[in-house]
Amino acid sequence: MNVSYIAHISGRVQGVYFRASSQQQAIEYSLSGYARNLADGDVEVLLCGEQENIDKMLAWLAQGPEQAKVTGIQHKQIPWTEHHFFSIG
Repeated sequence: MNVSYIAHISGRVQGVYFRASSQQQAIEYSLSGYARNLADGDVEVLLCGEQENIDKMLAWLAQGPEQAKVTGIQHKQIPWTEHHFFSIG
């Protein structure tokens, strides 16, 4: 069953390849959606796909890439959103 989640990740998450690394991980987990920087320094990630793969991706987002320092993550399920690829905004 396909589901969608929105996540906000805070910490040192801009300028450390967080979005590009998120895209690589999402593709590996067969997820679509996007990763984009927010004006407050956080990153927003939309994840669409199988629940099991989203759970794996949320666990990865809580750590982020090596250069990042994640200090918080908030996520919630949202109504299904159709996306055909994972983009960086």
